[in-house]
Amino acid sequence: MKAFEWTNPTNVNEAVKLLSSGSGDIDEAPRPIAGGQDLLTTMKDYTSRPTRLVNLKNIKGLNRLSLDAKGLTIGSLTTLTELEEHQGIKRSIPGLAEAAHSIATPQIRNLGTVGGNLCQRPRCWYFRLEEVNCIKKGGSECYAATGENKYNAIFGGGPSYIVHPSDLAPMLVALGANITVVGPAGKKVIPIDKFFTLPSEGNIRRENVLKNDEIITEIYVPHSGFAAHSTYLKFKERESLDFALASVATAVQMSGKTVKDARIVLGGVAPTPWRVPAAEKYLIGKTITKEVMTEAGKIALAEAKPLEKNAYKVPLAQTLVRRALEKVATV
Repeated sequence: MKAFEWTNPTNVNEAVKLLSSGSGDIDEAPRPIAGGQDLLTTMKDYTSRPTRLVNLKNIKGLNRLSLDAKGLTIGSLTTLTELEEHQGIKRSIPGLAEAAHSIATPQIRNLGTVGGNLCQRPRCWYFRLEEVNCIKKGGSECYAATGENKYNAIFGGGPSYIVHPSDLAPMLVALGANITVVGPAGKKVIPIDKFFTLPSEGNIRRENVLKNDEIITEIYVPHSGFAAHSTYLKFKERESLDFALASVATAVQMSGKTVKDARIVLGGVAPTPWRVPAAEKYLIGKTITKEVMTEAGKIALAEAKPLEKNAYKVPLAQTLVRRALEKVATV
Protein backbone atom coordinates (compact mmCIF):
# COMPACT_ATOMS: atom_id res chain seq x y z
CA MET A 1 0.00 0.00 0.00
CA LYS A 2 1.33 3.41 -0.95
CA ALA A 3 1.88 5.95 1.86
CA PHE A 4 -0.88 8.55 2.19
CA GLU A 5 -1.95 11.58 4.24
CA TRP A 6 -4.90 11.12 6.65
CA THR A 7 -7.24 14.08 7.16
CA ASN A 8 -10.30 14.62 9.39
CA PRO A 9 -12.62 17.35 8.12
CA THR A 10 -15.58 18.33 10.31
CA ASN A 11 -17.90 19.61 7.57
CA VAL A 12 -18.71 18.88 3.95
CA ASN A 13 -17.10 22.05 2.52
CA GLU A 14 -13.81 21.27 4.27
CA ALA A 15 -13.92 17.74 2.89
CA VAL A 16 -14.48 19.03 -0.64
CA LYS A 17 -11.49 21.37 -0.34
CA LEU A 18 -9.26 18.53 0.81
CA LEU A 19 -10.41 16.42 -2.14
CA SER A 20 -9.85 19.30 -4.58
CA SER A 21 -6.19 19.89 -3.74
CA GLY A 22 -4.58 16.89 -5.33
CA SER A 23 -3.87 14.94 -8.49
CA GLY A 24 -6.50 14.85 -11.21
CA ASP A 25 -5.67 11.23 -11.96
CA ILE A 26 -8.40 8.88 -10.75
CA ASP A 27 -5.88 6.43 -9.27
CA GLU A 28 -3.78 8.94 -7.33
CA ALA A 29 -6.33 11.63 -6.45
CA PRO A 30 -7.36 12.14 -2.81
CA ARG A 31 -10.25 9.86 -1.91
CA PRO A 32 -13.04 10.08 0.66
CA ILE A 33 -13.23 7.21 3.12
CA ALA A 34 -16.05 6.08 5.39
CA GLY A 35 -16.35 2.33 5.98
CA GLY A 36 -13.38 1.66 3.70
CA GLN A 37 -14.49 -1.87 2.87
CA ASP A 38 -13.81 -1.49 -0.86
CA LEU A 39 -11.31 1.38 -0.95
CA LEU A 40 -8.79 -0.31 1.34
CA THR A 41 -8.78 -3.48 -0.78
CA THR A 42 -8.06 -1.46 -3.93
CA MET A 43 -5.23 0.32 -2.08
CA LYS A 44 -3.74 -2.98 -0.98
CA ASP A 45 -3.53 -4.26 -4.55
CA TYR A 46 -2.43 -0.82 -5.86
CA THR A 47 -5.50 -0.40 -8.04
CA SER A 48 -5.91 2.86 -6.10
CA ARG A 49 -2.93 4.91 -4.91
CA PRO A 50 -4.46 8.01 -3.30
CA THR A 51 -2.06 10.57 -1.88
CA ARG A 52 -4.64 11.60 0.74
CA LEU A 53 -7.61 10.00 2.46
CA VAL A 54 -10.39 12.32 3.59
CA ASN A 55 -12.19 10.75 6.55
CA LEU A 56 -15.91 11.60 6.44
CA LYS A 57 -16.88 10.05 9.76
CA ASN A 58 -16.49 13.26 11.77
CA ILE A 59 -19.01 15.14 9.63
CA LYS A 60 -22.32 15.42 11.45
CA GLY A 61 -25.52 14.57 9.60
CA LEU A 62 -24.11 12.25 6.96
CA ASN A 63 -25.51 9.25 8.81
CA ARG A 64 -29.08 10.58 8.85
CA LEU A 65 -31.80 8.00 8.22
CA SER A 66 -35.33 9.42 8.10
CA LEU A 67 -38.58 7.92 6.83
CA ASP A 68 -41.81 9.90 6.62
CA ALA A 69 -44.91 10.18 4.45
CA LYS A 70 -42.97 11.95 1.69
CA GLY A 71 -40.14 9.47 1.37
CA LEU A 72 -36.90 8.07 2.74
CA THR A 73 -33.72 10.10 3.28
CA ILE A 74 -30.53 8.07 3.60
CA GLY A 75 -27.33 9.81 4.63
CA SER A 76 -24.33 8.54 2.70
CA LEU A 77 -22.66 7.33 5.91
CA THR A 78 -25.66 5.25 6.95
CA THR A 79 -24.37 1.73 7.44
CA LEU A 80 -25.77 -1.22 5.54
CA THR A 81 -26.83 -2.76 8.85
CA GLU A 82 -28.83 0.33 9.80
CA LEU A 83 -30.60 0.18 6.45
CA GLU A 84 -31.21 -3.55 6.71
CA GLU A 85 -32.60 -3.45 10.26
CA HIS A 86 -34.78 -0.33 10.05
CA GLN A 87 -38.29 -1.56 10.88
CA GLY A 88 -40.04 1.15 8.86
CA ILE A 89 -38.03 0.28 5.74
CA LYS A 90 -38.74 -3.41 6.23
CA ARG A 91 -42.45 -2.67 6.29
CA SER A 92 -42.77 -0.02 3.61
CA ILE A 93 -39.81 -0.65 1.25
CA PRO A 94 -39.01 -4.36 1.70
CA GLY A 95 -36.90 -4.62 -1.44
CA LEU A 96 -34.39 -2.10 -0.09
CA ALA A 97 -34.01 -3.93 3.22
CA GLU A 98 -33.54 -7.18 1.30
CA ALA A 99 -30.85 -5.63 -0.91
CA ALA A 100 -28.93 -4.38 2.13
CA HIS A 101 -29.24 -7.77 3.84
CA SER A 102 -27.84 -9.56 0.77
CA ILE A 103 -24.49 -7.78 0.98
CA ALA A 104 -21.44 -9.69 2.27
CA THR A 105 -21.36 -10.55 5.99
CA PRO A 106 -22.72 -8.90 9.16
CA GLN A 107 -19.23 -7.62 10.01
CA ILE A 108 -18.90 -5.88 6.66
CA ARG A 109 -22.45 -4.51 6.80
CA ASN A 110 -21.68 -3.03 10.22
CA LEU A 111 -18.89 -0.94 8.67
CA GLY A 112 -19.89 -0.55 5.03
CA THR A 113 -21.88 2.54 4.10
CA VAL A 114 -24.60 3.24 1.57
CA GLY A 115 -22.49 5.80 -0.28
CA GLY A 116 -19.56 3.42 -0.40
CA ASN A 117 -21.69 0.60 -1.73
CA LEU A 118 -22.89 2.75 -4.62
CA CYS A 119 -19.34 3.82 -5.48
CA GLN A 120 -17.60 0.43 -5.40
CA ARG A 121 -14.99 -0.28 -8.03
CA PRO A 122 -15.33 -3.31 -10.35
CA ARG A 123 -14.47 -6.79 -9.08
CA CYS A 124 -13.16 -8.05 -12.44
CA TRP A 125 -9.98 -9.98 -11.66
CA TYR A 126 -8.05 -8.36 -14.50
CA PHE A 127 -8.85 -4.94 -13.05
CA ARG A 128 -7.89 -6.07 -9.56
CA LEU A 129 -4.56 -7.67 -10.53
CA GLU A 130 -1.74 -5.20 -9.92
CA GLU A 131 0.40 -6.49 -12.79
CA VAL A 132 -2.38 -6.28 -15.42
CA ASN A 133 -2.83 -2.94 -17.19
CA CYS A 134 -6.34 -3.42 -18.54
CA ILE A 135 -8.43 -0.80 -20.32
CA LYS A 136 -10.04 0.28 -17.02
CA LYS A 137 -6.58 1.19 -15.72
CA GLY A 138 -5.41 3.12 -18.77
CA GLY A 139 -4.40 0.19 -20.97
CA SER A 140 -5.71 -0.60 -24.43
CA GLU A 141 -7.48 -3.94 -23.96
CA CYS A 142 -10.27 -5.53 -21.95
CA TYR A 143 -8.76 -8.95 -21.31
CA ALA A 144 -12.11 -10.30 -20.12
CA ALA A 145 -13.58 -9.89 -23.61
CA THR A 146 -11.71 -12.96 -24.84
CA GLY A 147 -10.31 -14.33 -21.58
CA GLU A 148 -11.81 -15.45 -18.27
CA ASN A 149 -15.22 -13.82 -18.47
CA LYS A 150 -17.48 -16.02 -16.33
CA TYR A 151 -18.39 -13.04 -14.14
CA ASN A 152 -18.52 -10.32 -16.78
CA ALA A 153 -21.22 -8.41 -18.62
CA ILE A 154 -23.90 -9.75 -20.95
CA PHE A 155 -25.47 -6.29 -21.42
CA GLY A 156 -23.84 -2.94 -22.17
CA GLY A 157 -20.34 -4.33 -22.56
CA GLY A 158 -17.58 -2.87 -24.68
CA PRO A 159 -14.96 -1.65 -24.76
CA SER A 160 -14.92 -2.81 -21.11
CA TYR A 161 -17.01 -5.76 -19.85
CA ILE A 162 -17.10 -5.08 -16.12
CA VAL A 163 -20.28 -5.53 -14.10
CA HIS A 164 -21.31 -3.09 -11.39
CA PRO A 165 -20.92 -4.78 -7.98
CA SER A 166 -23.49 -2.80 -5.94
CA ASP A 167 -26.58 -4.57 -4.60
CA LEU A 168 -28.25 -1.35 -3.46
CA ALA A 169 -27.94 0.32 -6.87
CA PRO A 170 -30.44 -1.85 -8.82
CA MET A 171 -33.04 -1.54 -6.06
CA LEU A 172 -32.60 2.22 -5.75
CA VAL A 173 -32.94 2.58 -9.53
CA ALA A 174 -36.18 0.58 -9.39
CA LEU A 175 -37.42 2.89 -6.62
CA GLY A 176 -36.62 6.08 -8.57
CA ALA A 177 -34.11 7.44 -6.05
CA ASN A 178 -32.13 10.68 -6.32
CA ILE A 179 -28.54 11.25 -5.19
CA THR A 180 -27.36 14.54 -3.66
CA VAL A 181 -23.75 15.38 -4.50
CA VAL A 182 -21.67 18.28 -3.15
CA GLY A 183 -18.56 19.67 -4.84
CA PRO A 184 -16.72 22.99 -5.32
CA ALA A 185 -19.65 24.32 -7.38
CA GLY A 186 -22.14 23.52 -4.63
CA LYS A 187 -24.93 20.99 -4.31
CA LYS A 188 -26.69 19.14 -7.12
CA VAL A 189 -29.31 16.41 -7.23
CA ILE A 190 -28.84 13.58 -9.74
CA PRO A 191 -31.48 10.96 -10.61
CA ILE A 192 -29.81 7.68 -9.78
CA ASP A 193 -30.33 6.28 -13.27
CA LYS A 194 -28.16 9.18 -14.54
CA PHE A 195 -25.45 8.60 -11.93
CA PHE A 196 -23.92 5.41 -13.36
CA THR A 197 -22.17 5.42 -16.75
CA LEU A 198 -21.48 2.79 -19.39
CA PRO A 199 -17.87 2.32 -20.56
CA SER A 200 -18.94 3.32 -24.08
CA GLU A 201 -20.63 6.54 -22.95
CA GLY A 202 -18.69 8.06 -20.07
CA ASN A 203 -15.07 8.09 -18.96
CA ILE A 204 -14.07 4.46 -19.39
CA ARG A 205 -11.93 4.64 -16.26
CA ARG A 206 -14.92 5.57 -14.12
CA GLU A 207 -18.23 3.93 -13.29
CA ASN A 208 -20.23 7.05 -12.45
CA VAL A 209 -20.41 10.82 -12.95
CA LEU A 210 -18.88 11.63 -9.55
CA LYS A 211 -15.79 13.83 -9.86
CA ASN A 212 -12.67 13.52 -7.73
CA ASP A 213 -13.65 16.55 -5.65
CA GLU A 214 -17.30 15.60 -5.09
CA ILE A 215 -18.94 13.50 -2.40
CA ILE A 216 -22.36 11.94 -2.01
CA THR A 217 -24.17 13.40 0.99
CA GLU A 218 -27.55 11.67 0.80
CA ILE A 219 -29.89 9.47 -1.20
CA TYR A 220 -33.61 10.21 -1.35
CA VAL A 221 -36.29 7.65 -2.17
CA PRO A 222 -39.64 9.37 -2.86
CA HIS A 223 -42.81 7.78 -1.56
CA SER A 224 -44.56 5.93 -4.38
CA GLY A 225 -46.83 3.03 -5.11
CA PHE A 226 -43.77 0.99 -6.13
CA ALA A 227 -42.18 0.74 -2.67
CA ALA A 228 -44.60 -1.67 -0.98
CA HIS A 229 -44.49 -4.19 -3.84
CA SER A 230 -40.70 -4.38 -4.10
CA THR A 231 -38.19 -7.17 -3.76
CA TYR A 232 -34.53 -7.94 -4.43
CA LEU A 233 -33.31 -11.41 -5.37
CA LYS A 234 -29.66 -12.32 -5.83
CA PHE A 235 -27.85 -15.46 -6.91
CA LYS A 236 -24.28 -15.95 -5.74
CA GLU A 237 -21.83 -18.82 -5.64
CA ARG A 238 -21.21 -18.70 -1.89
CA GLU A 239 -23.63 -18.33 1.02
CA SER A 240 -22.06 -15.05 2.14
CA LEU A 241 -19.30 -12.58 1.34
CA ASP A 242 -20.00 -12.83 -2.37
CA PHE A 243 -21.14 -10.69 -5.24
CA ALA A 244 -24.07 -11.38 -7.54
CA LEU A 245 -23.68 -13.64 -10.53
CA ALA A 246 -27.04 -12.11 -11.37
CA SER A 247 -29.67 -10.24 -9.39
CA VAL A 248 -32.98 -8.52 -9.97
CA ALA A 249 -34.71 -5.59 -8.29
CA THR A 250 -38.42 -5.50 -8.98
CA ALA A 251 -41.02 -2.93 -7.96
CA VAL A 252 -44.59 -2.83 -9.22
CA GLN A 253 -47.72 -0.75 -8.76
CA MET A 254 -50.82 -2.89 -8.53
CA SER A 255 -54.48 -2.13 -9.17
CA GLY A 256 -56.14 -5.08 -7.52
CA LYS A 257 -54.47 -8.07 -9.17
CA THR A 258 -53.50 -6.13 -12.29
CA VAL A 259 -50.08 -4.54 -12.86
CA LYS A 260 -50.49 -0.78 -13.20
CA ASP A 261 -46.78 -0.07 -13.68
CA ALA A 262 -43.55 -2.01 -13.28
CA ARG A 263 -39.82 -1.53 -12.89
CA ILE A 264 -37.33 -4.34 -13.36
CA VAL A 265 -33.61 -3.69 -12.91
CA LEU A 266 -30.96 -6.38 -13.34
CA GLY A 267 -27.71 -6.49 -11.38
CA GLY A 268 -24.49 -8.43 -11.92
CA VAL A 269 -25.01 -8.50 -15.69
CA ALA A 270 -23.91 -5.05 -16.92
CA PRO A 271 -21.53 -2.16 -16.15
CA THR A 272 -24.52 -0.29 -14.69
CA PRO A 273 -27.78 -1.34 -13.05
CA TRP A 274 -29.61 -2.60 -16.14
CA ARG A 275 -33.26 -1.64 -16.52
CA VAL A 276 -35.37 -3.67 -18.96
CA PRO A 277 -38.20 -1.40 -20.22
CA ALA A 278 -39.55 -3.91 -22.76
CA ALA A 279 -40.34 -6.38 -19.97
CA GLU A 280 -41.82 -3.60 -17.84
CA LYS A 281 -44.10 -2.51 -20.67
CA TYR A 282 -45.19 -6.09 -21.30
CA LEU A 283 -46.42 -6.45 -17.69
CA ILE A 284 -48.65 -3.36 -17.66
CA GLY A 285 -52.32 -4.26 -17.64
CA LYS A 286 -51.69 -7.95 -16.98
CA THR A 287 -52.36 -10.26 -14.06
CA ILE A 288 -49.17 -11.92 -12.91
CA THR A 289 -49.63 -15.57 -13.87
CA LYS A 290 -47.02 -18.26 -14.40
CA GLU A 291 -47.15 -17.68 -18.17
CA VAL A 292 -46.82 -13.90 -17.79
CA MET A 293 -43.85 -14.23 -15.42
CA THR A 294 -42.09 -16.64 -17.78
CA GLU A 295 -42.62 -14.39 -20.79
CA ALA A 296 -41.45 -11.31 -18.87
CA GLY A 297 -38.22 -13.14 -18.02
CA LYS A 298 -37.66 -14.04 -21.67
CA ILE A 299 -38.29 -10.46 -22.79
CA ALA A 300 -35.98 -9.08 -20.09
CA LEU A 301 -33.03 -11.13 -21.39
CA ALA A 302 -33.88 -11.03 -25.11
CA GLU A 303 -31.12 -8.54 -25.97
CA ALA A 304 -28.37 -10.13 -23.88
CA LYS A 305 -25.05 -10.70 -25.65
CA PRO A 306 -23.13 -13.26 -23.60
CA LEU A 307 -19.40 -13.74 -23.86
CA GLU A 308 -17.85 -17.18 -24.31
CA LYS A 309 -18.09 -18.27 -20.67
CA ASN A 310 -21.07 -16.42 -19.20
CA ALA A 311 -24.11 -17.51 -21.23
CA TYR A 312 -25.39 -19.22 -18.05
CA LYS A 313 -26.38 -15.74 -16.84
CA VAL A 314 -29.27 -15.62 -19.32
CA PRO A 315 -31.40 -18.49 -17.90
CA LEU A 316 -30.25 -17.55 -14.38
CA ALA A 317 -31.51 -13.98 -14.70
CA GLN A 318 -34.72 -15.15 -16.39
CA THR A 319 -35.44 -17.37 -13.39
CA LEU A 320 -34.75 -14.51 -10.96
CA VAL A 321 -37.15 -12.23 -12.85
CA ARG A 322 -39.85 -14.88 -12.70
CA ARG A 323 -39.35 -15.50 -8.97
CA ALA A 324 -39.25 -11.78 -8.18
CA LEU A 325 -42.53 -11.16 -9.99
CA GLU A 326 -44.14 -14.06 -8.18
CA LYS A 327 -42.99 -12.62 -4.88
CA VAL A 328 -44.23 -9.04 -5.44
CA ALA A 329 -47.56 -10.33 -6.77
CA THR A 330 -48.30 -12.00 -3.44
CA VAL A 331 -47.37 -9.04 -1.18
